[in-house]
Amino acid sequence: MNTITQVLPWIQLVLSVLLVILVLLQRSSDGIEGALGGSASNMTYFARRGAERFIFLATIVIAVLFAASALIPLVLK
Repeated sequence: MNTITQVLPWIQLVLSVLLVILVLLQRSSDGIEGALGGSASNMTYFARRGAERFIFLATIVIAVLFAASALIPLVLK
């Protein structure tokens, strides 16, 4: 148990850096205009394929792993 408390911060650091990188790599079709309510007429829906699908799924997996690593200390107490 002592080993996991020493390694866990490093695991969380690596997961957080990976999560930030994966979120920044995701494509945004509208940019800031879509977030602020502009350019609503250009609404296109598309299926994720190839690398974009991999990045999307990897982001979900890394986010779940990060959340689980944050809950581990609560379970061990």
